[in-house]
Amino acid sequence: MLKRLTSAKEYIDFINEINRDPNFSDPMLSNEEQIRCNLLDAPDKPSNQIWGVFEEARITGLFVFLILEEESYIEMLVGLSRSQKAYEEMLSFLKETYKGCLADFVYNPGNHLLHELLREEMAQFETEQQKMVLKKEVPYQSSHQTETYSPKYREQYIAIHSKDCYWTAEKVIDAPDRFRIILAIEEGVVVGYIDITHKFEENEPYDVFVKESFRRKGYGRAMMAKAIELNRPKQLMLLVDADNIAAISLYESLGFVKAVGENNITAHVSL
Repeated sequence: MLKRLTSAKEYIDFINEINRDPNFSDPMLSNEEQIRCNLLDAPDKPSNQIWGVFEEARITGLFVFLILEEESYIEMLVGLSRSQKAYEEMLSFLKETYKGCLADFVYNPGNHLLHELLREEMAQFETEQQKMVLKKEVPYQSSHQTETYSPKYREQYIAIHSKDCYWTAEKVIDAPDRFRIILAIEEGVVVGYIDITHKFEENEPYDVFVKESFRRKGYGRAMMAKAIELNRPKQLMLLVDADNIAAISLYESLGFVKAVGENNITAHVSL
C-alpha cells in the first residue's frame, strides 16, 4: 500500500537501517545537510512529496519526490527500500499519476532492484559518478583570466551552455541565490564556465565546460581553483565520470579525494 506522508521523522529507524546498507544507502543522504534538506525539511517545500510503501503496518519503502507538474518533471530526491515490490508500487504510481513526465532517479550503483526495474522501463542511464571531496588545498596560480558571471557575458554564456539538462543557462542565471557562475575568458570571449552552488555547507559544481579548442590548456583547472577560493570556508564536493581517469587525476591534483561508497547513477525515464 502506498501512502502519502506528512513527515519522515517517525520512520527514522527504518531510514537509518536502509541508509547503513552499502548497497541500498541513498547517495542523496550522505551527510547531515542532505538529510535535512532532502528528507526532514521535505514537508515544508510545496514541490516535494513524501510517500511510504507499507505491507500491513510495516514500512518497506520511503521515497521523496520533487514534483514540477508545470514542467512535466519529477526527480527522486530520496529512495530507500530493500523491497522489489516497494519499488514496483512506487513506479506504477508515478506512471499512472504523472503520465508523460520525465522522471530522473539518482541512486546507489549497488541497488540492483531499482536498476533492473528502470532497465525494464527502457531508462537512459548516465555513466556512474565518482564522488570526490576537497580535503586539502593545493596552491595554484594561472595566467588564464577567470571572472564571475556578469550580464555582459549573458549571450556568450547561453550560447555555449549545455542544453539537454534541467538547469539550463537561463535557469542558472535566474537562481543567483543558489548558483555562482565562473567564466574562463580569452581576449573577451567566454571559452568555458562552471555552474556551482554556493548556498550550502557542502557545495558542488553542476556543470563544467570548456570549448574544445581550449581544452587541455589549463582553463578547467583555473576555473576550479577560482571556485575553491570563492567557496571558502565551506566544503566542496564534485561528481565525475567514474571511468574518466584524466579528470579524476586533475581533481586529485587540486586536493580532492575519492569518497568511498558514495558513488551514484542517474537514470532518465519517460513515464
